[in-house]
Amino acid sequence: MPVRSIKPTTPGQRFMSVSTFEELTTDTPEKTLTEALRKSGGRNNRGRMTIRRRGGGHKRRYRLIDFKRDKVDIEGTVKTIEYDPNRTCRIALIQYVDGEKRYILAPDGIKVGDKVTASRERAALRPGNAMPLSRIPAGLMVHNIELKPGKGGQLARSAGAAARIMAKEGSMVTLKLPSGEVRMIHESCLATIGEVGNKSHENVYLGKAGRSRWLGRRPKVRGVAMNPVDHPMGGGEGKASGGRHPVSPKGIPAKGYKTRKRNHPSDRYIVKRRG
Repeated sequence: MPVRSIKPTTPGQRFMSVSTFEELTTDTPEKTLTEALRKSGGRNNRGRMTIRRRGGGHKRRYRLIDFKRDKVDIEGTVKTIEYDPNRTCRIALIQYVDGEKRYILAPDGIKVGDKVTASRERAALRPGNAMPLSRIPAGLMVHNIELKPGKGGQLARSAGAAARIMAKEGSMVTLKLPSGEVRMIHESCLATIGEVGNKSHENVYLGKAGRSRWLGRRPKVRGVAMNPVDHPMGGGEGKASGGRHPVSPKGIPAKGYKTRKRNHPSDRYIVKRRG
């Protein structure tokens, strides 16, 4: 999964780099595991823009990923490693012995022909196998971690991400997350062995504005360049640069202002906040 630089034949390609995609084994997804993906452009159900700088981009089909890994004690074989336009990591198509096919996040080092399984008891400690945190030894790296039993993996799902199991005490397991946060999760929550693949994704440099537009990311305009009606920091004679602490369009301070709710239910499970 290395990254290659583009020959600078144009200014936009001077620093551009792309993945080689050499780990992919097919360019056609499993049709039964895809569905239409409608874009919202950052608007809610009332048509109001709630997220700025979204819109455009390539049309995509959503790949249905098995985050729950609830097909237990049935062995599956990796059939293909595929590109997923909706996420930074690669996905692996698994065919189980009963004929069913499912997509999972492709762990680092997995290849076509490998065997994977999910178990509520104990499975082999191989990348791609899923089991409860209580069955995984301390010190191992895991990904696709559940926060609530049976809800499906929510943590450590992007390219190169993994959490380390630090300790076990009672019914809780302490993990160090990729952000540096240390938190406790119930031992019955499922996690998948190994790190998420496509580690070199962080080395990809888009190189030009147009490539961001392909991904559905629109340009960012500075607040001080707007009019007062559009932003609290807009307006002024000449090139005025704020004159106050930076804020969001709604007036919320942008730097150092804590927005997390007090007494948030999950606070009691956080041992150490990210640095």
